[in-house]
Amino acid sequence: MAREDAVRCLRCLLYALNLLFWLMSICVLGVAAWLRDYLNTVLTLTAHTRLEEAAVLTYSPAVHPVIIAVCCFLIIVAMVGYCGTLKCNLLLLSWYFGSLLVIFCVELASGVWTYDEPLVHRSDMISLKSRMPNYGLQRYQWLTHTWNTFQTEIVSCKGLCCGVIYFTDWLEMTEMEWPPDSCCSNQYPGCARHAHYRDLSDLHQEGCGPKIYSFIRGTKQLQVLRFLGVSIGVAQILAMTLTLTLLWALYYDRKPPEPTPPDPPPGTDPGPLTITHGPQGEAPKSGNTRLAEAWSNAATTSNGHGHTQFEMERLS
Repeated sequence: MAREDAVRCLRCLLYALNLLFWLMSICVLGVAAWLRDYLNTVLTLTAHTRLEEAAVLTYSPAVHPVIIAVCCFLIIVAMVGYCGTLKCNLLLLSWYFGSLLVIFCVELASGVWTYDEPLVHRSDMISLKSRMPNYGLQRYQWLTHTWNTFQTEIVSCKGLCCGVIYFTDWLEMTEMEWPPDSCCSNQYPGCARHAHYRDLSDLHQEGCGPKIYSFIRGTKQLQVLRFLGVSIGVAQILAMTLTLTLLWALYYDRKPPEPTPPDPPPGTDPGPLTITHGPQGEAPKSGNTRLAEAWSNAATTSNGHGHTQFEMERLS
């Protein structure tokens, strides 16, 4: 009874862990997809600068295809583990344990291999100005769209931005007489020209350089992703331990019992057991052997009596 209660408790814990694997894997995929989209924007603005290398170094572990594939595979493994726990199938549980072990080793190796602090300084933000002169050119429409998107949909939730250090960077680095319309707090065609000549407070006062620097140094979303990664690793260790315990309990429950001699069928009398002892040192003989010896002795005795009678008749 105690063993059955322990198995039931192990199965409930594995159900909860597999559900946790599903939820955390989905959260990792969602955050990684969001970071990957924003990282592409940052990499476009920081191309051929030291900031680009630092951004790749910081976020490559979070958005690496190997990590995405591992999370997708973990969802499938959790489903197999749930089925194996539900049916108490030794083969599925063994495959589940082996898959968790492989995933954990891949995650550990990826974390150790990609762990490094980016070497970036605030002075490196000035290099972003080299991407501004191409704004508005026909052959750089993609860069124009990226600047407009970054200045209006900044992801850090700390406010919008304009230029690198200040909005006057647009006037310094380009031939424009006023900043782009994406720098306006209330956007409409010609809003930047109107704000430049009448009210500068309608323009975003903070530059985008500090925001890109803060993003490269690490965002809250990246911290959440790292926390989820550590939590998944700890949950995997716990799940592997519980799976081994459950396999041990199920294996010994299914171990065949020792064979016992069959009982005689009802209504049959085995009869008394008679043991005939021979001379000293001779093993007991079975019933068939004793019967054969009795017939042999009787035949020998009969032959002996017949031969004696024949000799007496000849003498007389």
